[in-house]
Amino acid sequence: MRKKIGTLIILGLIALFLYQGIRYFYYHSQNAVTDAAFIKSDRLATLSFNISGNIISLLKKENETVKKGELLGIIDPIDLSIAKEELNHRIQSMDAQIQTLVLQRNRLSPTLNLQTSIAAKDMESADSETTALKHQIKAAQERAKKLSLDEKRYAAMLESRLIAVSDYEAIHLQSVIAQQESASLEAKLSSLRATHSKAKNAVSLSSLNEKQTSELDQQILSMSGQKKALESSLRDLENKVGYTRLYAPFDGVIAKKFVNAPSISKQGSPVYALTDPRALYVEVLLSEKELHGLKVGNKAVVRTEGVPDTQYEARVESISATSASTFSLVPRDIASGEFTKLDQRFIIRLKLKNIHDLRAGMGASVAIARN
Repeated sequence: MRKKIGTLIILGLIALFLYQGIRYFYYHSQNAVTDAAFIKSDRLATLSFNISGNIISLLKKENETVKKGELLGIIDPIDLSIAKEELNHRIQSMDAQIQTLVLQRNRLSPTLNLQTSIAAKDMESADSETTALKHQIKAAQERAKKLSLDEKRYAAMLESRLIAVSDYEAIHLQSVIAQQESASLEAKLSSLRATHSKAKNAVSLSSLNEKQTSELDQQILSMSGQKKALESSLRDLENKVGYTRLYAPFDGVIAKKFVNAPSISKQGSPVYALTDPRALYVEVLLSEKELHGLKVGNKAVVRTEGVPDTQYEARVESISATSASTFSLVPRDIASGEFTKLDQRFIIRLKLKNIHDLRAGMGASVAIARN
């Protein structure tokens, strides 16, 4: 009887093991199963200041929740603020200098062309009148010379009593008038020359003013360029003043705090690590032997030791186009002809249906249903 019971127990155990083996192989034929899976976050950022400086305040501790845009830390901005004020004063001073130069130029510019035009016309008119007057003077001198000779001849005739005294007096009067006319024309010519000289000086002065206007334009242009450079430096300083405050780029939890305040921070040195616990997914490293039958959209089941009593539903979101070793920094050298077949792994991304109690960095076991 005991022998029969023992035999039945052995047969039962064999049947149980056989059932479990068939179930195991069937399950693995219908699902791709692996323990090489990890819970990861799409939002895991290392936060740092964009400038170097003295950190005077860090407002959050590890594992504290933060909101997007919330202030996390402050670098002492005093040196930057002083430099900013100094630049502002320099810009205002330069702006005042530019305005003064513009006023000077505006005073010269409106009358400059008119003055030049008037002076040029005065010179042209004086030249024309001088030419005409020279001809008149020459004619008057010739007439005065002729009348002077006539007067001498009439004087000789009067002495010989060949003409009347009235005839001599008439020619004498004409000679005096001719000489006076010639002298008047000479005086007028002298006046015209003075007018011409004055107009010439006005043209020279206009040229000088024009040169001064050009120099003022160059000074205004140069100082405007310097002002733009200072304004660019001011904008850079304003940005740096803004960089003295560190803000949260998204809602999340402080995963790690790398430094404490007060302390000196270099540009780009990590201050906080921020993670979003809602942006979790599963990254699976699956053997190429297990890839058959897997497609985007296939269902999956995820289990973790951190939450042992919970099974998480997921779906295949993407399957990598290349193996994980394709972009390795040290690729395999097979040029010698030696080659050993290695099992390649591909990255599969799973989208979780729910993420309750999961944390980034957890290991996981995954079963992905095949079509």
